[in-house]
This record gives sequence, structure tokens and C-alpha cells, in this order.
Amino acid sequence: MKIFQKKLAPAFASLILGITLWCGGGLHPQLVKAQTRNEAPDELLDLIEDIDRAANRQRIDKVMDFYSEDFINSDGLDRDSLERAIAEFWELYPILRYRTEIESWELDGDAIIAETVTYITGLRRIEDRNMNLTATIRSKQRYENEQIVEQEILAERNQQTLGEEPPEIKISLPQEVFVREQYNFDTILVEPLGDEMAIGVAVEEAVSDDAYFEAASFELEELRSGGIFKIGIAPPQAESRWLSTIFMREGGVTINTHRLRVLEPGGVR
Repeated sequence: MKIFQKKLAPAFASLILGITLWCGGGLHPQLVKAQTRNEAPDELLDLIEDIDRAANRQRIDKVMDFYSEDFINSDGLDRDSLERAIAEFWELYPILRYRTEIESWELDGDAIIAETVTYITGLRRIEDRNMNLTATIRSKQRYENEQIVEQEILAERNQQTLGEEPPEIKISLPQEVFVREQYNFDTILVEPLGDEMAIGVAVEEAVSDDAYFEAASFELEELRSGGIFKIGIAPPQAESRWLSTIFMREGGVTINTHRLRVLEPGGVR
């Protein structure tokens, strides 16, 4: 059975980075040097809350005002392609909620570098059923003159579920590996299959700017065990990869996507 699934994880990351990085723009430099979340001033926390609220309203014109014309990100997006990714994501999920937390932030000359974690929940209708989304994005951003100039996605994962009783799964996968390193990618069905049939697939692909807008094709196969168990080999060059699984059984569908970062030897995990 072949199905086509629009890849959502990149759009999540792009949007999140956009609405969270700008948060330092209105602060004085002496407040932001080498701070952690617990030390962050009320002004910063309040500003992040305001930006989350604006994103919930899906005002793309307001969001893009905070991007430099020379904006770049680690996946190869520029300002125009980022705006397109955000617009397509919002069209797909008309109901979204965001919550952002500060991990750390510091000064770099006149620029501010911030690391944040954003949690997303979303809802869309497919025919007469609800598809629910949960996502978590960890990212590092740099801004200058109150505009985002550069961003890097450090980790991301998302899950979409469809139906009254979607499969409950557990995933075992590292966030980072070195080039050419072997790793395990295991997705386990928490509830045993018994006599029930289930179908599924696990796929891996390189992160790229083009992949943001391409629908991926998945060939689902019957599962003869309680999950999907794969051994992967990291590519010979440093990059990021999306690893996705789809499980379908009578009660519903569960789709997961995780980001795997591939580092050069000596890179910091």
C-alpha cells in the first residue's frame, strides 16, 4: 500500500525559530550576557509569551518582519522559502498552539545568540476525523539589529495521530551520531498485535531546502512483529537527516518524524 505524506517537520522548525529568536530584540545588552532560563529577566519571558501569542494568530506578515533579507538557516532556507514553508504549514494546520522556553542566551558583540525549546500542539480535520499534532523543537538563533540573520536546528521531533485508537509506539533513536557510525532505529508497538493486522514503514532522508516542499512516498508493508527494527549507517559527510515511521492499524494511524544530526569526528554531542 502506497501513501503520500507531506513532510511537516521542516515547517515546524522554521516557524518556531522565527517566532522565538526575535525575543531578545527589545532587551538591553547587559541583561542577556551568558544567561540561562532561570536567570532570564521578566522582560524577556514576557516578550516570548507575546510572540507565541502572535504566532497562534498566524500573522505571517508580522512574523516575517523579524527576518533579515540576508537570512539563512542550517537547512538551506532563505527568507522567501521560509515564508513559503510557514504559509503551507499554517494552511495545513489551522489550529495551533505554541509554548516557548529559554534554554540559554548570550551576547556575541552586538548580536544576541539564544537557544530555545518550543512545544507545539495542532489539530486538523481529515474528512470526518481529527488529526492531532505534537512537536518539540530545540534551536539556536542569531539576530542583529532586531532581525534574525541565522538559525540552526539542534533537535526536532513530531508526532501526528489519526483515529480513535491510533497505535501507541516507543522510539529508540540517538539525536546525534558521527559520520559513518552505525546506529539503531527501533520503533516498538507498545500494545501487542495479537491477531490484529498492522502495516507500517520506516524511512530516512537527507534534510534539504527542496525537501521542505516535496511530498514523500511511503510503501507500507504488513508488520510481522511488534515494531520496526533497523540498523542504519550514517553518511560520510556531516548533515541532518529525517527519520520517519508510519504505523496503521484498525484503530488509527501514528506518524513520527525525528531529526538525526550527523557530526564530523571530534564534533561535540
